[in-house]
Amino acid sequence: MKKYIFTIILACFAFVTQAQEQGDVLIKNGTVLTVTNGTLENTDVLIKDGKISKIGKGLKAPSGASTIDASGLFVMPGIIDAHSHIALDAVNEATSPVTAEVWTGDAIDPLDVSIYRALAGGVTISHAMHGSANAVGGQSETIKHRYGTVDPEVMKMKDAPRTIKFALGENPTRVHGGGNDILPRTRMGVEAVFRNSFSEAQEYMEAWDKYNANKGKKGYKGAPPAYDLRLETLADILKGEIIIHCHSYRADEIYMLMQVCKDFGVNRLVFQHVNEGFKVAPELAEFGAMASVFSDWWAYKFEVYYSTAYNATILTENNVVTSINSDSGELIRHLYHEAAKTQKYGGLNDDLALSLITINPAKQLGIEDRVGSIEEGKDGDIAIFKNHPLSIYTIPIYTLVDGVVKFDRENDAHDMRIYTDPEEKIDVTFHQSDHSTDRCMQDTEFLFKE
Repeated sequence: MKKYIFTIILACFAFVTQAQEQGDVLIKNGTVLTVTNGTLENTDVLIKDGKISKIGKGLKAPSGASTIDASGLFVMPGIIDAHSHIALDAVNEATSPVTAEVWTGDAIDPLDVSIYRALAGGVTISHAMHGSANAVGGQSETIKHRYGTVDPEVMKMKDAPRTIKFALGENPTRVHGGGNDILPRTRMGVEAVFRNSFSEAQEYMEAWDKYNANKGKKGYKGAPPAYDLRLETLADILKGEIIIHCHSYRADEIYMLMQVCKDFGVNRLVFQHVNEGFKVAPELAEFGAMASVFSDWWAYKFEVYYSTAYNATILTENNVVTSINSDSGELIRHLYHEAAKTQKYGGLNDDLALSLITINPAKQLGIEDRVGSIEEGKDGDIAIFKNHPLSIYTIPIYTLVDGVVKFDRENDAHDMRIYTDPEEKIDVTFHQSDHSTDRCMQDTEFLFKE
């Protein structure tokens, strides 16, 4: 009997969790920064069933909907981080130069408190990326910050396009050539890994195409090719079903990968970091490659010796779809400040600066039809600030995901860790012992001598 009661309780909990994912809320009288359609003063935003239902003045809250008074506040789309590692533990499967068969989506941690901290900075979506140890790394996962769930599947943004991590430069050459004495040891070796991998994927596709074309023919006795998840994934890149996000710094290598992709008919390409992207901005625009950059980080290792804080502006002015990312569990909390730096370094207007952390990263992740701007029909992912979000004096007040308030500055508990009571008395904490037998202070007696 207890077993059945427990099952019912679990089912009820699952139902409540699911119901919380799509909220009904009316945000009233805010300054709405739509990003794509200008700024709307004293405007309401109605979210129904997790979607933006209506934008206008004097809207009425439907029965059961909550209301947020945004008078004097600024309402903008939820911020999107196109390069993050929160909600993950280990991010590198560094055992081979090519690990396209692995996927960070298999290892999402919904209990990571970094998710809540990101929400406290207005960030509603992040790209949980594989690391940069491999020339061809693992597939990554686009996640919604639905903090409070214990189900990793709830975190995943349903039907978001597949992405994969590539890497140029010192990371793969150090890990594999330097660490294991295998290809790639040099930058030209990294290019060889790409070309070899794509060539093997082409042969794999051709073998499957031949088998599928003939298996129904009378008398055909051919066996299907051996299934290989690594080659399947690489083949899907060649088919245009997966977006490449490539760790990069130097202009020569950025240009190299574009040439490789041209040779193999790959056109879905986003460069990450892109510190020397400003040197090849016209070439990036011509290819249609996008760029996800730091605002002002460089010189932290030799291959990142040279860059400029004008990088994002130069790329933007050259019609490259550009975003500013964090690659950090700390920086993710104030991406709005990172975007504001482009107003000092390049004089971007408000909409262009905000696009770097909203609609542009949405385009890079292939989800711009659902998020990244405040438009009717899009997801109810909203960040509300006191003072303009590009002001140094701005303060995040609310963050909503699918119309559900996930961060409330005034009402949230001081400690938002899931199921952990910071005041709980744990026996181990209060255990008393004879410290004369503790080895932690061994050989330190001299510290206490007079």
